Amino acid sequence: MRDHAGSDLIAMTAARLVDMLAAREVSTGELLDALEARVAAVDGRINALPTLCFDRARTQAVPEGAPLAGLPVAIKDLTEVAGVRTTWGSPIHADHVSIASDHVAERVEARGGVIYAKTNTPEFGAGAQTFNEVFGPTRNPYDLTKSVAGSSGGSAAALKSGCAWLAQGSDLGGSLRNPASFCGVVGLRPSPFRVPSGPGGDPFNPLSVDGPMARTVEDCALFLDALSGSDPREAVSLPAPERPFREWARAAKAPLRVAVSLDLGLSPVEPVVRETVAAAARRFEAMGATVEEACPDLAGAHEAFQTLRALGFARAHGDRLRNHRDLLKPEVIWNTEKGLALTGEEIARALTLRAGIVARARDFFAEWDVLVCPATCVTPFAVETRWPTSCDGVRFETYIDWLAVVYGVTLTACPALSLPGGFTAEGLPIGVQLVGGPRGEGPLLGAAAALEAALALDPSPIDPR
Repeated sequence: MRDHAGSDLIAMTAARLVDMLAAREVSTGELLDALEARVAAVDGRINALPTLCFDRARTQAVPEGAPLAGLPVAIKDLTEVAGVRTTWGSPIHADHVSIASDHVAERVEARGGVIYAKTNTPEFGAGAQTFNEVFGPTRNPYDLTKSVAGSSGGSAAALKSGCAWLAQGSDLGGSLRNPASFCGVVGLRPSPFRVPSGPGGDPFNPLSVDGPMARTVEDCALFLDALSGSDPREAVSLPAPERPFREWARAAKAPLRVAVSLDLGLSPVEPVVRETVAAAARRFEAMGATVEEACPDLAGAHEAFQTLRALGFARAHGDRLRNHRDLLKPEVIWNTEKGLALTGEEIARALTLRAGIVARARDFFAEWDVLVCPATCVTPFAVETRWPTSCDGVRFETYIDWLAVVYGVTLTACPALSLPGGFTAEGLPIGVQLVGGPRGEGPLLGAAAALEAALALDPSPIDPR
């Protein structure tokens, strides 16, 4: 083993570091030292990692032959990690220290990931804009006056600022894809049941899933390999695939049939975002793919998502609303009250609408290999803005409406990935959303890697500016 400069390690990909760890060319201790120095140097400006646990990380045993081989991993502050402060971004739980880890955090450690930090999130993940009353806002490394979106905003900012190689995210209505887009990193929303997400939640009908975030497609695939696999404690869980996801990414195979939609028929989209999505589709065409405008029929998506999201808030936060209303932010109060007021008829209708969307998406992907569409309808906005109230001259009625191009995909139950696609004239990142067929993470990662290579954008971490 030879000494490595901390800055050199920070710039390396997770895939390379895992290979180096396995070959004993670098140690977990060296990586933790490099991260601790980097966090001390830059995180004060972006506030991505408000809770650090380097001492715990240095005592963590790494199972022999584990796929992550001792690579440090950052975990979102909606996920409990034993012995570490977990706040959910809420004053109600500001001093909570977890007794036990959630299943996804246990999976990370069992697969050789070393947890060293918690990433910032909005209160209970609500709002797709990362700020809370416990830790304050997270700022965009590309422009400290801009938002990182959310709710996995701390994870995305940590990755791009060099404070993480891999970071766990979660995604209900774009909570993993939006921040990946705003920060110029890769975020994958897996199929439901691909990654263990217990305990709690709705084990049979999850809208929210845990997933990997990284700087490159291969790194994201590597992390998905580590996260995937059945868990007997879950009501439903998928086995790990025979072919590792990292192999799919390394093969970088362009799809043959590519559908493109600039708005999914759901939302206004800023012109520069539409242009970026169209340019990405042309890249696939240059690789020999058949590219046409098309998208699944997402009729009923707005009603279904608003109702099912509200139902989830009623289940998760009904008691908090009754006992701690004064400590909840307005968006959580509104969404929980909406859920508590739902009728059985409204819930039944939403479930029927979603079933129709899932069935039509299945039929759509029998014809198309990949769908290319926006990862968000807007570009990074001011960090003080709670949520965008309009886009391209169209006003939004609720704090959820601006998320339609991602929550519409959530309802299909198909895997979706946000890939850096380009930049605004001001140098702010724009992500492109790629959607694969049901349980088709492998081909999706291969297509994403092919597009990543064609775009040739620099995935290296940046200094906040």
